[in-house]
Amino acid sequence: MDKAKDKIEGEGSYTATADYNKRTAEFLKKDKVDGAARDAAKALDSDEAASLKAAEAKGKAGDPKGQGAAKTK
Repeated sequence: MDKAKDKIEGEGSYTATADYNKRTAEFLKKDKVDGAARDAAKALDSDEAASLKAAEAKGKAGDPKGQGAAKTK
């Protein structure tokens, strides 16, 4: 058995955090942040703006998959 697959990390996944941090650092090193920001601004002024804003609202509500209310403690 693969030990990596058997390891349950739970909600605070160290593996996912390390992967995210690595990919974020690589993106920043490519110096493409300004271009990505310009592309995002253009998208918000396009026909897809309503769809993007709806997705943002779902994410902020803690329900990115649209599966119901977010769980709170």
